[in-house]
Amino acid sequence: MQRILDPAQIEGFAQRTIPRVRLPDPANFFARRAARLRKLSENHVLGAYLRLMAAVNDAQQAALGALRPLAGDSQVPLPVELRMAQASSHGMPPLQAAGWPRDGRWRAIVSELCDAVGALPDFPDGVRAVCSRVREWPATRLEQQADLLLAAAIDGIDAEAAPFIMAALQVYWADMAASLTLEIAKDLAADHDHAANASVPGVCPVCGTLPVASVVRADKQYQGYRYLHCALCATEWHLVRVKCSHCLSTEAIHYQAIEGGSEASRAECCDRCHTYRKIFYQEKDMDVEPVADDLGSLALDLLLTAEGYHRDSGNPLLWQTSEG
Repeated sequence: MQRILDPAQIEGFAQRTIPRVRLPDPANFFARRAARLRKLSENHVLGAYLRLMAAVNDAQQAALGALRPLAGDSQVPLPVELRMAQASSHGMPPLQAAGWPRDGRWRAIVSELCDAVGALPDFPDGVRAVCSRVREWPATRLEQQADLLLAAAIDGIDAEAAPFIMAALQVYWADMAASLTLEIAKDLAADHDHAANASVPGVCPVCGTLPVASVVRADKQYQGYRYLHCALCATEWHLVRVKCSHCLSTEAIHYQAIEGGSEASRAECCDRCHTYRKIFYQEKDMDVEPVADDLGSLALDLLLTAEGYHRDSGNPLLWQTSEG
């Protein structure tokens, strides 16, 4: 007799076999993003900005490479066992961005990034002015801006400085995430309801940040699986396809793309909550990178905004004020 499984059963079986979490690879992570940004910048209306962000990512890779040997194998400042116990008992990620006791290393990274980008001759004087201004900020000002950025606030954000501050926070958190063992990450994602139990569905199981986009991977171990990509620590976690990453509905989902644009870029739209999040397909372009390709496809955002959809979360390298 043939047994028919309902969708919930199929998804339950899948959770036991699919690699649930992909931790960032510190060896070349930001360098790959920089290369993708430069490729996307060719003949792009925002080419100058994409090239600037590529330079920022080059500086991020250098900062990450210098940071990792400083404290041996583990960069996590609190005992992993304690963080895991807290995560388990409270249903929260172990490197929760909100309220994390940041040390001064991340502020040093801000200075490194600003120095590296400000020294480049290829960008307007305004870029160097912003770098110089951020470089001179006191620690209290930097910490205040970091708190606002990690909370995804709008009011009070310095939009010009935000990409540089967020870039430093990305280095800081990607370094900690990469220091976690895969076994710990698997334990976090093993409970299928872990993310759903958090205060916001679809958050990163490692740091609790919203994803910037999702990607359907084509590399052998992950072929055909869709992963949400964390905007902060670059961890990826599995979510079944054709499912809203905001309200988790599997109904009223449809996809939109720019006519004549890249087949690798689409927007997954939900008519239940009227949000969207972009989804990128490696089978169409093996070089897609969620943060870079999201930044390079802003025309799709304009289309969807005009149609009444709102974006569920922003790009970490592009910020707007409440007036803009």
